[in-house]
Amino acid sequence: MSTLAPRAVVVSRRSELDELLARHGTRAAADYYLRQRGRDLDEVARRHAALQAALTTVGAAVPADWRRGHIDREDLPRFLFGPEDVVIAVGQDGLVANVAKYLDGQPVIGVDPEPGRNPGVLVRHEASSLGRALRSRATQERTMVSARLDDGQELLGLNEVYFGHVGHQSARYTITTPDGQGERQSSSGVVVGTGTGATGWCSSIALERADPPELPEPQAAEVCWFVREAWPSPATGATLTAGRLTRDERLELACEGERLVVFADGLEADRLELAWGQRVSIGVAQRRLNLVV
Repeated sequence: MSTLAPRAVVVSRRSELDELLARHGTRAAADYYLRQRGRDLDEVARRHAALQAALTTVGAAVPADWRRGHIDREDLPRFLFGPEDVVIAVGQDGLVANVAKYLDGQPVIGVDPEPGRNPGVLVRHEASSLGRALRSRATQERTMVSARLDDGQELLGLNEVYFGHVGHQSARYTITTPDGQGERQSSSGVVVGTGTGATGWCSSIALERADPPELPEPQAAEVCWFVREAWPSPATGATLTAGRLTRDERLELACEGERLVVFADGLEADRLELAWGQRVSIGVAQRRLNLVV
């Protein structure tokens, strides 16, 4: 058992104001850019101030004897989390999903810097209540989804993983379901989602289907899968387009083209790449997110 003091690792992302200033250089230039598009820099500045205030409140709530760290979302793939870490994600729900795949059991506290503006499914705490969350650390386990290449590489997602062409063109592959059914397909890609992600991308896809599979609950050890816009032709089919996978079931996909990728939770830069003939299996991950509730 480690004798190190806990480390509070605060994760955030650049505000819209930060991004505008990085692009345009000055507030005046950013203001002109927004006004040309019917927007106001004051609104962007207020949101930036809300984020900074939340980060300040969060920092003050961390116990004095804890170690501290702060990381930007873009640096997550290069950051090494330790077993003693308590992760504090300050931002929108998607930020919790972004950090989840880099963890291995560390508790995550989602802090909403703008209560009432965000859905708050994963960022359930206000900055002012962080002290109570740090003391209790009562967690709820959430199912994650994993994609494993045949060379051993693995990618995890909290909401969903996407398999398809790097340029979102038609992807060619063969699909094999757990019961042994197989089909060669050409489609806009395959999305495999968890119950946490069932309120997002998978839900949108399900709304377009006449008889979609029931979407799982966030804590259920199941995931759902959908093929997007499968194209029937003499060489490709469109009969295997949706289903559910239980804990021990995997969906198998074999690449029949170049530049196919797998990425999770919208982070396209952190992805697995498949060459012709490579296979990926997707299903319920062994790891689970420990979300502080």
